[in-house]
Amino acid sequence: MLLLGDNMYKVVTIFLSFLIFIVPVKAITTSGDGVILMDQNSSRILYSKNINKQKLIASTTKIMTAVLAIESNQLDDLVIIDDNILKTYGSNIYIEIGEEITLRDLVYGLMLRSGNDAAIAIASYLGGIDYFVAKMNDKAKIIGMKNTVFINPHGLDEETSNISTAYDMALLTKYANKYKEYQKITGTKRHVVKTNYKTYDWTNKNKLLTYYEYTTGGKTGYTEKAKRTLVTTASKNNLNLIVVTLDDSNDWTTHRNLYDYGFTNYNNYRILNTNTFRVDSDYYKEELYIKKDCYYPLMESETGNITIKVELEKLKRYKDSDKVGVASIYYKEDLVHEENIYVSIPESDKKTWWQRIVEWLSR
Repeated sequence: MLLLGDNMYKVVTIFLSFLIFIVPVKAITTSGDGVILMDQNSSRILYSKNINKQKLIASTTKIMTAVLAIESNQLDDLVIIDDNILKTYGSNIYIEIGEEITLRDLVYGLMLRSGNDAAIAIASYLGGIDYFVAKMNDKAKIIGMKNTVFINPHGLDEETSNISTAYDMALLTKYANKYKEYQKITGTKRHVVKTNYKTYDWTNKNKLLTYYEYTTGGKTGYTEKAKRTLVTTASKNNLNLIVVTLDDSNDWTTHRNLYDYGFTNYNNYRILNTNTFRVDSDYYKEELYIKKDCYYPLMESETGNITIKVELEKLKRYKDSDKVGVASIYYKEDLVHEENIYVSIPESDKKTWWQRIVEWLSR
């Protein structure tokens, strides 16, 4: 319980474990030139190596292409393939001019088989390639991908190439995974499609879906210039993790090792609990509450580093469910999360408009 006086805030240290045995954490090394292990929910970085170094990203580009296709709300549209697909080479799903296929199935071909022709067909249908690439860059800015530039929707190396960083691609993956459709598509091992021309039977190129049981999705990539790029996600024990590797010849092993490191050494601690959150205030006599539980990944040895600062506003007039403050969570000196605090006024205590005026004038 948090007790607040006239200063209207108090810093409270949360000790999250009863007894801590400090066990040395085994160091981990990786072979990629850009590597990140990130907690998907909190964005906490659990392992990093050159995470802001700009690199070619090859077909992991297609994560952004899939996001824009999903956000178009046109996945059920029937797309008639035009001659733009003749511009592609490399990894394709081999659709043909005049073929009719849904936008959703094109996204499956894009993500499972890394179809460059699927990427061109999606971009062509959703406004044209130049317009679509502009939208890719606009979306990157919105997401916070500060070191990313897209020049095509597929990731092939041309005169210039798509560049990004391990950190930016982790941010993109965190954003993409807020869509259930994206999770479903990238987590699919096999997808069968029937068009007016033929039937496709696609298996996912992401081997971790088969060989690492906690894998939930991701995207592969390779070009001669970019080398091997890989983005994957995995979940275990309420931890949802993202791994990105750029220019890593041993990427499958790197991803497994990083996930094992994360799941072994970190737990997702509940820092704020909606059922037990209480604030006793000298100002607000009503119950104050938060709307959702808040979690943060920590090693056992780190649990004493969490503090919570509660700040309340002295609102002269307020009604049921109004925001009246903020609970800020800090890891050491770093602000890692803010959760709004609301006031709950019981039905029996709700005042009339006139009663509130009288109360306000008396303050």
